[in-house]
Amino acid sequence: MNDLQATDAQASDTVGVVIPWFDGEPSITDERIAETRGLVDALGSPLAFIEDVRVRKRTPSHLFTGGLVERFAEQLKAASAGLLVVDSALTPIQQRNLERDLQVKVIDRTGLILEIFGLRAQTKEGVIQVELARLLYERSRLVRTWTHLERQRGGRGFLAGPGESQLEADRRMLDRRLKSLRADLDAVKKTRQLQRAGRRRSGTPTVALVGYTNAGKSTLFNALTSADAFAQDMPFATLDPIIRRIELPSIGEAALVDTVGFITDLPTHLIDSFQATLEEALDADLIVHVRDRSSDVDHEQRDDVMHVLTQLEESSGRPLPTMIEAWNKSDLLPPDKATALQIAAKESDPPACLLSAETGTGVRELVRMIERELTRGSDVRQYRMTTSDGEARAWLYQNAEVLEDEVERDTDLLLTVRIERERDVQFLKRFPSAEVI
Repeated sequence: MNDLQATDAQASDTVGVVIPWFDGEPSITDERIAETRGLVDALGSPLAFIEDVRVRKRTPSHLFTGGLVERFAEQLKAASAGLLVVDSALTPIQQRNLERDLQVKVIDRTGLILEIFGLRAQTKEGVIQVELARLLYERSRLVRTWTHLERQRGGRGFLAGPGESQLEADRRMLDRRLKSLRADLDAVKKTRQLQRAGRRRSGTPTVALVGYTNAGKSTLFNALTSADAFAQDMPFATLDPIIRRIELPSIGEAALVDTVGFITDLPTHLIDSFQATLEEALDADLIVHVRDRSSDVDHEQRDDVMHVLTQLEESSGRPLPTMIEAWNKSDLLPPDKATALQIAAKESDPPACLLSAETGTGVRELVRMIERELTRGSDVRQYRMTTSDGEARAWLYQNAEVLEDEVERDTDLLLTVRIERERDVQFLKRFPSAEVI
């Protein structure tokens, strides 16, 4: 049985979960168990059991030894469970053999995350991205799963074996669908590029929230924008990116983007498929990395987020924007730890702000920090020019943030502009007739 033949996990299936760990690796932490439990909860499926399992020797056929497989079969039967989640990576052969011997649907960590994304996708764009990720996953497994059939008969052309014919037919079907989905995503990408170009022309800075899933990005997004984006204590509460206006006291309007959360071992297929969405972070003027400082594995989660951002940076060939950190969930910290982090934030690199998006404590300080970073290296300048200097005026609108545009004595223009210092030098060199006030 391959992934195309297997039925999807249904929300009504009772689920058993095993989290394997191998000799020479650290044992499974309570945080990892809680995270996996949260992923299963996000499926909306009853949980029969969840346990971490030490695996002394990986077996190519099942990953687990025969004794463990027999134990899982008894547990699944006793709970009338129809789904086993193996919170690790399974090869197609291991998945197929486990399904055959356990007589239930088996999915690995990547399959679990894909199931959740499939449930979370609401917009047309989200559905396209999830389907693309799923088909990329299935195609990679399809080829390996059917390999044993390719050897059934030698020869070429019409003498090729039936397994190879089936494999090629399935591969062609998937490739046609993948081509169509990529074309749809290219259209999405172009639309997003036009939207970003429009924001740049208007001088509207963009701030992107990134972070580990369930770090509190959507709650912070709502606190900053007074919006009502879906925010819940569960993994991947946000899948489709949300963009809202935020008012900054000294800058004015900015665009705030809430992005999909990252997670340990985020499947490569998802990173590839969500490239158009994640580029919102790469094209931002500032990234705010939201961290859950109440988590015992906060540093590991930070490393996972930075790993994904580095992958995006390398694949796009563009450097990451300036970054600051929002140290969230201060309300869940013991007083002594909160005090220590408050002091540490003042010396942090990148700059950091301790806050609670839930209670609002520290949010104003974060806004001030966002403003400082957005205006770093820029000045507010006033230029006087004549109404006939249309090219100079257009240049300022394209390359700076025009705060005021007034006409004086019917012949003069007075523009108040926030402009980067390098741009200021370029402007005066290109348009020497412009007068600096």
